Amino acid sequence: MRNVLGLCVVFASACLGPPPDASPVPLSTHVADWRDEVIYQVLVDRFSNGDVNNDFGVLPGHLSRYQGGDWRGLTQKLGYLEQLGVTTLWISPVVKNVETDADFDAYHGYWAQDLDEANPHFGDVSELRALVKAAHARGMKVVLDIVTNHMGQVFFYDQNLNGTPDVYIGGSGSTSTVLRSSEFDPDFDSRGVQVFTSLGVAGQAPIVFFDQPQIARQRPHPEILGSARAYHGLGRTLDYEDPKQLLEGDFPGGLKDVATELPEVREAMVDSYARWAELVDLDGFRIDTVKHVEHEFWQVFTSQVRTRLAAQGKDRFLMFGEAFDGRDDLLGSFTRPGELDSVFYFSQHFAVFRDVFQFAHDVTKQRGTRQIESLWAQRQVNWSDVPQPGGTGIAPSKLPVNFLDNHDVARFLFGAHQDVAALRNALTLLMTEEGLPCLYYGTEQDFDGGNDPANREVMWKSGFDTGGATFVHVAKLTALRKQFAALRRGDTKVVFSTEHTLDELDAGLFAFERAGEGAYALVVQNTNGRHESEMVLTTTQPVGSVLIDVLGADRQRFVVGAQGQVSVTVAAQSSLILVPAPDVLFGP
Repeated sequence: MRNVLGLCVVFASACLGPPPDASPVPLSTHVADWRDEVIYQVLVDRFSNGDVNNDFGVLPGHLSRYQGGDWRGLTQKLGYLEQLGVTTLWISPVVKNVETDADFDAYHGYWAQDLDEANPHFGDVSELRALVKAAHARGMKVVLDIVTNHMGQVFFYDQNLNGTPDVYIGGSGSTSTVLRSSEFDPDFDSRGVQVFTSLGVAGQAPIVFFDQPQIARQRPHPEILGSARAYHGLGRTLDYEDPKQLLEGDFPGGLKDVATELPEVREAMVDSYARWAELVDLDGFRIDTVKHVEHEFWQVFTSQVRTRLAAQGKDRFLMFGEAFDGRDDLLGSFTRPGELDSVFYFSQHFAVFRDVFQFAHDVTKQRGTRQIESLWAQRQVNWSDVPQPGGTGIAPSKLPVNFLDNHDVARFLFGAHQDVAALRNALTLLMTEEGLPCLYYGTEQDFDGGNDPANREVMWKSGFDTGGATFVHVAKLTALRKQFAALRRGDTKVVFSTEHTLDELDAGLFAFERAGEGAYALVVQNTNGRHESEMVLTTTQPVGSVLIDVLGADRQRFVVGAQGQVSVTVAAQSSLILVPAPDVLFGP
């Protein structure tokens, strides 16, 4: 790794001293079964400020700019996360970024400039190592966010051949039409971005790399990424339904699309990111914008990373992707044999957590729980049911990464009109359904920001309160997951769902069993926010067995009747988690 973080950037206050040890550390496998984990997503810049010495460029209170969080601050708050029940940290990208663009900063980490150097706003490699080591000491795993689809705005298209980036604004006094063209971010052209002169088109526009070290807008690294041929050069995507634009267009905002089909580009991506895993003993990758990269890349990348790390003692290295799309078949396509271990369950985010839970306040929008059953059935068809070779050992269809919200969508409470009961009910599903739950930082503190950047609030303003009702609810759910294996590893059978959402007796009810290896749980939810609902459920439990609600404070008991029937009444926006009485461990 080239001079890993031995840089002072351009700000005197940012000098971090001599380069830290850049040699790999011994690797180990720290996870037994990824289904046992609870992921917590952290935007490092927004979580905790542990070192004021790296606070250059910080503008407190302005959410489009750096706020000062760092790896040391996150290390200092691991106890808070442990109390919440978190077992895996997903941290935002660590690599050096273009500092700023049009008065927006790269605090999020998605504007990479150098894949082999660390972002000095967060610390140096020794601080990152300390974070991972401290997490492992507490039994936590660390997953790193990476980007292979694009780099930051590191070059411009010289469309008029004058050697400087220009923005053109034109129009006519006789019309209200205003035309705007930018050499930073020109529109897609399948021929390649073109040169335009007064006489017309004059061929493909040269790619000109910036040389602005004061904001780290420079020729990228590794070396192949500093050459024009490493980019498609077609301009920004306008139509995501056009396969060529989807795969080869620049990401809007000037993020330059990498030619990931080139063998030398693939080699550089594997080497740079595997090297980060080797440097700090990472446990997995969350991979950005996977639907904008061809499937063949994922087949090469995942195979080579798994092989390289396994040879050093790192097995079950998790790789899951982000395809921002509600089409379940598209999501599942990235779990084909030889590709990713899982993807974010965006289809569930839209069809379930939004339509069924978040919209509970609006009778014109809320959908019935039959929609949950239908979606889960689709996953069994669309997602691979075979573990990836050398991967986690769990079939992708059994390991969807479930989430309510994240940094790319408005927070749940924003769309729910502050309905905290709906939030806590949705969290119950998140922590009891099949797959890997992922909690966005601040959800446990009832954060309610709208779209980016309002949904990327500063965490330390919460005081890291552990006494709030939502924090306590999440901590109880994670404790129940840990105590009852069925909630982590059991197979799923839907017992009841309904299309009703209004005044019907069963409106909003949903029930499913988790069972396997001698463990059992029955989860019953009422997603209706207006009244209690009731139903007689038919379960797989023997007549006369007793089920106890371990979620409620009063430990309500239910006796299974003939044909496995259980009669339940569930309060509005509430849930029951029923487990066999012999499995319940009562306190003194």
